[in-house]
Amino acid sequence: MRDDYIKEALKSVADPNILINVVSRRVKQLKRGNRPLVESLEKLTPEDTALREIIEGKITHELAGA
Repeated sequence: MRDDYIKEALKSVADPNILINVVSRRVKQLKRGNRPLVESLEKLTPEDTALREIIEGKITHELAGA
């Protein structure tokens, strides 16, 4: 995973543990064949694609109520 993408994504999802969970869930979806929500001229790994989706606001997260 690219460090610059991680730093940018942490601006949207401040908790690193939550970011890991959001990225890993999205990577599983991408590997199952879901289409990426962002376009890129370069070939991105599923992890970097998930981070870009978070950075661009295509994916959000919600915390379950207590």
